[in-house]
Amino acid sequence: MADSSIPLIERAKKHRERTAIATLTGDFTYDQLLEVSWRVASGLLAGQKDLGGQRVAFLTLRDFDYPAIQWGIWRAGGIAVPLCEVHPPAELNYTISDSGASIVVSHPDFAETLTPIAQNRNVRFLSTEQLLGADRRTLPRVGPERPAMILYTSGTTGKPKGVVLTHANLEAQITTLIKAWEWRREDRILHVLPLHHSHGIINVLCCALWAGAVCDMLPRFDALGVWQKLVDGNATLFMAVPTIYFKLSETWEKSTPEQQQVMSRACRRLRLMVSGSAALPVTAFHRWRSITEHTLLERYGMTEIGMALSNPLHGKRRPGHVGTPLPGVAVRLVDEKGTPATPGASGEIEVSGPTVFKEYWERSTETKAAFRGRWFRTGDVAVLEDGSYRILGRKSTDIIKTGGYKVSALEIEEMLRTHRRVAEVAVVGKEDLEWGERVCAAIVLEEDAALSRQELRKWGKERLAPYKAPSSVVFVKSLPRNSMGKVIKPIVKKLFGS
Repeated sequence: MADSSIPLIERAKKHRERTAIATLTGDFTYDQLLEVSWRVASGLLAGQKDLGGQRVAFLTLRDFDYPAIQWGIWRAGGIAVPLCEVHPPAELNYTISDSGASIVVSHPDFAETLTPIAQNRNVRFLSTEQLLGADRRTLPRVGPERPAMILYTSGTTGKPKGVVLTHANLEAQITTLIKAWEWRREDRILHVLPLHHSHGIINVLCCALWAGAVCDMLPRFDALGVWQKLVDGNATLFMAVPTIYFKLSETWEKSTPEQQQVMSRACRRLRLMVSGSAALPVTAFHRWRSITEHTLLERYGMTEIGMALSNPLHGKRRPGHVGTPLPGVAVRLVDEKGTPATPGASGEIEVSGPTVFKEYWERSTETKAAFRGRWFRTGDVAVLEDGSYRILGRKSTDIIKTGGYKVSALEIEEMLRTHRRVAEVAVVGKEDLEWGERVCAAIVLEEDAALSRQELRKWGKERLAPYKAPSSVVFVKSLPRNSMGKVIKPIVKKLFGS
């Protein structure tokens, strides 16, 4: 008999007959998830008693296979390293190599890409089909202190780093959201997010499975498909990144008045809609509320800490703000010397508590530099306004020092987005001998709109302090983004020359 000590898996035994995963091809119960993940674990062990922390990189379709493989890795005593289906071979190779994975698991659809990587690295290669049908064997007990997963940072400011999360970290990250957002077994969440990032893995999938709820998984994000599921289904929760809400809004606006009524009415049935992983423009916040009557719940987190701040489930949610610390999470703002920021002043967010990761994989120097005692230094700058945190941006990329002033790139972006011809904008600081840094803006215009640099600068100076108004502007067709919708600002900087 297999007896896992992993709380997430133990809890599933209370919900055996309930649906755990719903897909376009069928529904799967918690009992099936327990049974199949046991087989996966047995196949991974291949006669060993315990994988003992071996890293297992895996890439599956967005369906029942994903949690079955993930749970199987955990139950065998391995460390799960989820791969991203849209990453090119070079990035997949980097993740497999950097994590030191000794096993690569692939769905047949990805075998052509992953087989040569596994062969070149001389590591064990297994197909999902092999594992899903393996014979059951005795499984090891896995304690809370053992590493469970390595997630790679988004790499918006440098080479991605492997974030090591223990089973205790995962439990803390899950339970704080279960409590704050009042997850219950009657919930059903529509899942459209990537499965190599904490937003899709922990906030959506793991929270649903912890609660005994249903996770309704779509094979990919498609705006029309999501609207159809919202209209036809019975979802109670939805979580997405700002880019997804932007695309859903665009699709709604292109629909007929009759279709719009049906779509809006469908959203009003949900009890909660959440936005995260990137700053939500205030204009998008109000646009979504006008369409659905939903006030999006914004929250703040990172791969290294899970979720740290959240607007309230019950109570006022302020656009542009990310709320207050979640249960069990300690948050503070500090100045450049590490001294607690004075009331009303901005400071770097530091976080402490059981949700905070163990270490960066095989990067002891960077791990040490990331902490100030027990406090993790997020690198994000915020200000506390009327009891709610407002993110000003990344210390390294979104705080621009120009002419002796410190300005927030996010604040400038919010103002520029209010121009009726501006669809998207990214603001960066570019080194300058005279000013220290120049404020530069990359602009995506609304479809068929025209706007000159001179017109935009004049408009900006009427609404922003002179030192905040962009001195350089480029117009682009699209902004460079990673798979979670975050703008990759180092690439934006290159638009303004070396």
